[in-house]
This record gives sequence, structure tokens and C-alpha cells, in this order.
Amino acid sequence: MTNDFQYEVELVLAIGVGGVNISQEKAVDHVYGVAVGIDLTRRDVQVVARKSGRPWEIGKSFDHSAPCGAIHPLMGKPLPRSGCIELKVNQNPKQRGDLGQMIWSADEIVSKLSEQYRLECGDLIYTGTPVGVGPLLPGDRIHAHIDAIGDLKISIAS
Repeated sequence: MTNDFQYEVELVLAIGVGGVNISQEKAVDHVYGVAVGIDLTRRDVQVVARKSGRPWEIGKSFDHSAPCGAIHPLMGKPLPRSGCIELKVNQNPKQRGDLGQMIWSADEIVSKLSEQYRLECGDLIYTGTPVGVGPLLPGDRIHAHIDAIGDLKISIAS
């Protein structure tokens, strides 16, 4: 359903304890662990929906649209604030940044989302991506990495 299938590497926060109106200082108490994720997007479909004033979910929510690597429990550690986040397609670097460059920190994201929604145990929050999103084709091999968290490798089927 797309002619512009794109990748976005993201830090994923796995909620372990639900809540609403969570303060930034208490956000870490609600996050079970962190993982590497890839947000796959039908960019052309998303743009058409946005321009027509319709919801974007058809461009963002589809089968296999959000692969997630192994969740690493925080076990008393703080939420990550820095570290390299990168993505390669067919071994070619495409995205590279640092978690410290995020517009909102992980603590702020949990807090702000909990103002709008009740967060529940099991929720996965994809936090945003560095510059460099781009197209994927059938057969492409994607390698996403975040320092101190790990790697996620996927392939795009036809």
C-alpha cells in the first residue's frame, strides 16, 4: 500500500507500572525497561492523510510496522539520557545521533504522555528518531543500534 516505505530508529520505553499525571522525577519508576525499535512508515500514505485532515494511522499502524528488540530491564538504573543511536541499511549508515539530542528526554516523554493517556503495564513508547529517515526496498537488511541497549536486525520481505 505504499510507494515510499521508510525507516526510523527509536528508543523504546516499556511501561511496567501504569499511571496518569506522572511527574518527570517519578517517570523512571513506571518504566520496566528499554529496547531498540524501528518505526516503519508508509510516508506517502501518511502525507496524503495529513493533507486531507484525516488520521495518520494508516501510514503508521499496520502489520509488522514497529519491530522491537529485546527489552532490557532498568533494574534501578536511570532512563538513558545519552548514547549513540544509529541505523544502517545494507551496512550503509543512514541515521546517527545521540539520545541527548532528543527534543524531550525519556522522563519528559513518559510524563507528558501520562497527562493525555493512562499508561498501562505493557505499553511500548517509541520516543522519536534522529535525522536521516529514508526509503526501504524489498530485500533490504536493517541494523539498528543504541549504545548500552543493543541491536535489532530485520529484513524487508517482498
